[in-house]
Amino acid sequence: MDYGETNRIITLCTQTHGKIGVMVRGAKKVKSRHASLTQPFTYGIFSFFRGGSGLGTLNDGEIFESNHKLREDLVMAAHGAYACELIDRGLQDEDTGSFWFEQLHAFLNGMREGKDPEVMIRLFEMKILQASGYAPELEICAASQRPVEGDAYISPRLGGVLSVPFRAADPYAVPVTARTLSLLRIFAKLDLRRLGNVDVKPETKAELKKVLEAFMREHIGMNLKSKRFLDQLDNYGFDK
Repeated sequence: MDYGETNRIITLCTQTHGKIGVMVRGAKKVKSRHASLTQPFTYGIFSFFRGGSGLGTLNDGEIFESNHKLREDLVMAAHGAYACELIDRGLQDEDTGSFWFEQLHAFLNGMREGKDPEVMIRLFEMKILQASGYAPELEICAASQRPVEGDAYISPRLGGVLSVPFRAADPYAVPVTARTLSLLRIFAKLDLRRLGNVDVKPETKAELKKVLEAFMREHIGMNLKSKRFLDQLDNYGFDK
């Protein structure tokens, strides 16, 4: 964000210092040598001074990957912004250690390599739910306490899966096919560094989105600008 006439404040997700805000002085000047370091999705080394627990001040930096192609593509930029905002708003500073640095790095790399951003963002949402303590129970029925196979329902309110005979336990539960349930179970055990190129049918993507959005809405409850923009793209068919 802009600060004063010439400065910017950026938020860094770091491998060694968690999540930290850093002042970049003069970043808005035309000839600033640090302006490029303030662009979204920039990966590199950031050298900063921080006295105590407050805002840091950038000294210098080196860009390893600018990810400018992500910023220039509307769909990828929207997904990248959502992933960054989930980390920024969904996790406390002390929770954003090396694991989340690696997850975000893998997410941005995956988009640059041509992996499906819709699939990756659903996996990213699953990781956020797990980190926040709201991971869905996907093996045992929340009502009968028995293993679930085949088509089922997912209840964010009850925290997990319902077998078909117990659908009445939550009238608002989301129906899912066996294929979608299987993919959700894989997501629960997978991190983004291990995600390959997967071909997911549009109807399965739609079910994944409905389930994970319902969990995010029920348990995380953040009103994110980037999410609203993604929904607008989806409504206009850009996200297909």
